[in-house]
Amino acid sequence: MKSQHYVLAAISFIAAAGAAQAQMTNGVTLYGVADAYVQVASGAEKLTRVQSGGLSGSRFGLKGSEDLGAGLRGIFTIESGINLDDGGVGQGAFWGRQAFVGLDSPIGQFTLGRQYGSVFNLSSDFSEFSNGPIGASTSVIGGFGGYEPVRGSADSATGNGGPSRVNNAIKYETPSLHGLKMGTLLGLGEVAGSTGNTRVFDVYARYTEGSLDAMVSIVDDRAEVSDLNVRTSSVGVAYKFDAARVTGGIVSVNDRSMANSDGKGYWVGGDYRIGVHQLKAQYLVNKVKSSDGKTQAFGAGYQYDLSKRTNLYSTLTHFKNKGDAYADRWATSLPVGMTSADDRNITEFVAGIRHTF
Repeated sequence: MKSQHYVLAAISFIAAAGAAQAQMTNGVTLYGVADAYVQVASGAEKLTRVQSGGLSGSRFGLKGSEDLGAGLRGIFTIESGINLDDGGVGQGAFWGRQAFVGLDSPIGQFTLGRQYGSVFNLSSDFSEFSNGPIGASTSVIGGFGGYEPVRGSADSATGNGGPSRVNNAIKYETPSLHGLKMGTLLGLGEVAGSTGNTRVFDVYARYTEGSLDAMVSIVDDRAEVSDLNVRTSSVGVAYKFDAARVTGGIVSVNDRSMANSDGKGYWVGGDYRIGVHQLKAQYLVNKVKSSDGKTQAFGAGYQYDLSKRTNLYSTLTHFKNKGDAYADRWATSLPVGMTSADDRNITEFVAGIRHTF
């Protein structure tokens, strides 16, 4: 497997060089993010480690478009996640972040491939800490019966990250009409005889006009063989006041299978920018419906922009876990030994650097 990764990396490097050469003539762009941080956590035990992708997931990608005339454009994106801490591949696949091709036209955009579901965009764009691995981020939301709507669940109908990143997806999004865009996505489970009962069906609407940005999303995720039948309903809102912004949202999971593992998470936050300085804070709750299992997270962050492309950042977050042990949450997967029966809370400090290209 490692040798295959090396071959793919070499091919992508050659492609990237070609893309840079062809950027002006063919509309192909090489882009990426290199983001790494030091994380110090204290719970039942202490942990210090270097991790990848604090502000933004580390990645490199190629995207492009071709003018086909009459307002029609051919488009594509292929994007690979990178773990800077150990050089590994993110998302369990080489082009695991996104990989799609399609057409953009005056009547909307139509694409095929591995694509973001609406839960990913909502939990990222309307959260002060995005859906990343640090701080009081929306990635804390989930774990209801093992289902992860924000982090991405292996139990999803299309596997490997659905319903946040959906494999085998057919997606359509309307043009903006006075700030309103709507879309729908169908992720095919590709199981013979079970097209209707093994799939991800995703509908959403987003309104962006002036200071207001708001989004609603409903996702049905079904897998007949594993008796998975989950509906995730989400709302996110952001409003700007000059240099300040307030954000908030809710993600509610309705498990309609026999397990009935329901739950919800909600958050509220804000940020304020003073020149090259940005301050932000967020409070988040993740609650299991069937028990007293609950996680509360409060985090504060600071970002300093060395340039438009290079940023320094830090966060301080406290996670308060209560109730059933399976409800213990952190913004990343919980390492063994970080909590105990007597000490289930975690305090986390992060300092990192991000460079975009």
